[in-house]
Amino acid sequence: MRLLFRLLALLAALLGLGLAVVLYFVANPKLPTGSPAQQVHYLDQWSDADRQVFYFTPQGTEVKGLRYEWFRALELPFSTQRFAAPEYLARFGFLIDPAQKATPDNPGNLPVGFARHKKPGSQDEYLDITCAACHTGELRFNGQAVRIDGGSAQHVLPSSVPTLRGGSFGQALVASLTSTYYTPWKFERFARSVLGDDYDTRRQQLRKDFKASLDTFVKVAWNDTHRGLYPTEEGPGRTDAFGRIANASFGDAISPRNYRVANAPVDYPQLWDMWTFDWVQWNGSAQQPMARNIGEALGVGATLNLFDANGQPLKGDDRYPSSVRLRDLHLIEQTLQRLKPPAWPEALLGAVDKPLAAQGRELFNENCAGCHVPRSVQSDGRWVQHLKMLPVDYIGTDPGAANNIADHRFDLSALQWDPAELAKLDVQLQPTPTEQLDLSKLSSARGLAYITAFVGNRAYLDANIPLAQQPAMNGFGLPIGVRELRAYKARPLAGVWATAPFLHNGSVPSLYQLLSPQDERATTFYKGTFEYDPKHLGYRTEDFSNGFVFDTRITGNHNSGHEFRAGKRGNGVIGRLLQPQERWALLEYLKVLGGPLEAQLP
Repeated sequence: MRLLFRLLALLAALLGLGLAVVLYFVANPKLPTGSPAQQVHYLDQWSDADRQVFYFTPQGTEVKGLRYEWFRALELPFSTQRFAAPEYLARFGFLIDPAQKATPDNPGNLPVGFARHKKPGSQDEYLDITCAACHTGELRFNGQAVRIDGGSAQHVLPSSVPTLRGGSFGQALVASLTSTYYTPWKFERFARSVLGDDYDTRRQQLRKDFKASLDTFVKVAWNDTHRGLYPTEEGPGRTDAFGRIANASFGDAISPRNYRVANAPVDYPQLWDMWTFDWVQWNGSAQQPMARNIGEALGVGATLNLFDANGQPLKGDDRYPSSVRLRDLHLIEQTLQRLKPPAWPEALLGAVDKPLAAQGRELFNENCAGCHVPRSVQSDGRWVQHLKMLPVDYIGTDPGAANNIADHRFDLSALQWDPAELAKLDVQLQPTPTEQLDLSKLSSARGLAYITAFVGNRAYLDANIPLAQQPAMNGFGLPIGVRELRAYKARPLAGVWATAPFLHNGSVPSLYQLLSPQDERATTFYKGTFEYDPKHLGYRTEDFSNGFVFDTRITGNHNSGHEFRAGKRGNGVIGRLLQPQERWALLEYLKVLGGPLEAQLP
């Protein structure tokens, strides 16, 4: 019997040790240790005022009820260092300027895209992650940083699923929240920092509110983990946007039966000239700017109520209260209309070989223009670019994102929508359905279209925005158009040199590899660095401390398609084999395409 007790005690000790090791690595994520840039250089893409509006205008998102001051006061689990210290957040890939200081728009001196907002009737300020956090990029070369406004972020933001590899902002944030709540001396310092002179009267309420936010984080982490919702690790600069929005809007908000495996992460696309496109999203599924932005805000954490306190579905004008801020979303959209593509900075990244670029121009017209130079027409007071949609079977790139959007179905019947009500909404399904919609089997694109229409209508009502102003705020009077194509769009390539990695899922690290056959592309490479390769036009891919290994053999990560090689067109082959010297010429031209240097070519 004594031997049995000893064995049980030994087993318990080993389990405890194992748990301690797991907790240690979860609380201490493996983060890159790169040195900060000596200086950040801003290109002439827009004004400084526009930049600040984009960086710090809130959208109405909430990070699981986390208050702005709480975030500023959090400590790391095994340290008194502040979690929100700029130099620490920069290790997750968030963007800071070494010279930045706190401002009225950014009182916490936080990275790009970290804003704050108050709810009506409340004095609490909530942490608000805006679109700038994901759609602002940076390149580094010789110790200098080049900011790419409207570019692709390279942070590790969304996942809260604990892993020993770590590196995720979400995972690290949950670890800091947990250690703060359950470590008495940490919570004492935290409460005194947040409450100041109100410490004695508000400490208990703070602890209660903090626990409610922590419970929400833990619930989401547990839900995502045990259901295995995100099996393809997203890593730096990617998220399964449609999958996460659908799981939040249909799974979290309606029924656990609506959770779907999201295994098709995509890169954050660049935003310049986007307002001129006829359809947006990688698969060209969305048309109206406001509906797109409402959907994005819901996916990032804007609150949404679909049911009343008794669990009954909201109806009529009661549908659907949210924290979405329409005026701010419209301000961001207007600001983006002034954003220009980045122009190649010769003083920082090297001079352009203009004769070689001129040769590349001829090759571009021969091999690239057919897809990437869209037809433009004037409509609604703007030039509209009709982007070419390339079927998955033709372009041959990873089909996961397009197929999931087209195939996944969700049961929204609990919302008790009346088809006659849906018909009155400004939603246009393309092609027009020939049969009545089955609300028990609705696609994500269609379901989100109707939800965002209801959310928008309610938000306009709550914000007292007159009906006459709404079409312009929605974007050029456009309806909430919806398509479900098994295709990806070919967008214009101005500034493409600044948008690595490439393809919709970020599976090709450089433009040189993108112009090469698949068998010449890297099967695995390292991500998470900002160090730029101005020769191959991409981020550097060699091993570095705590880099993320991108494996193109994993579901959702395939680097197939968009190949220039010998063979019949289609099934991934889009053009003839380009010789190395032709690829170099094309790269030189892509540096100047759409910029002021293009006019200087011979």
